[in-house]
Amino acid sequence: MSPEKAQAYWKENISMIFKLLVVWFIVSFGCGILFINELNAIEISGVKLGFWFAQQGAIYVFVILIFVYVKAMTGIDEKYGVHE
Repeated sequence: MSPEKAQAYWKENISMIFKLLVVWFIVSFGCGILFINELNAIEISGVKLGFWFAQQGAIYVFVILIFVYVKAMTGIDEKYGVHE
C-alpha cells in the first residue's frame, strides 16, 4: 500500500472512531447527566427515561456502536484493499 493510500485509510479510520465516540459521549454523558431532568419527565413502564439512559441505555448504545464500527470498518477495509 502506498503511503498516501495508507494515510487516507487511517484518516478515514480515525474519523469513524471520532464520530462514534461523539455519539457515545452524547448518549452517556448528555442523556445520563446533562439532560437527565428533561428526560426524567418522560416515563416508560414506570421508569424515568433519564434514569434508564444512565443505567442501561448508554450500555446498549455502546454495544450497537461496536456493531456499527465493525460494519463501517469492513467497508473501509474493502475500499482500501486491506480486508482479509
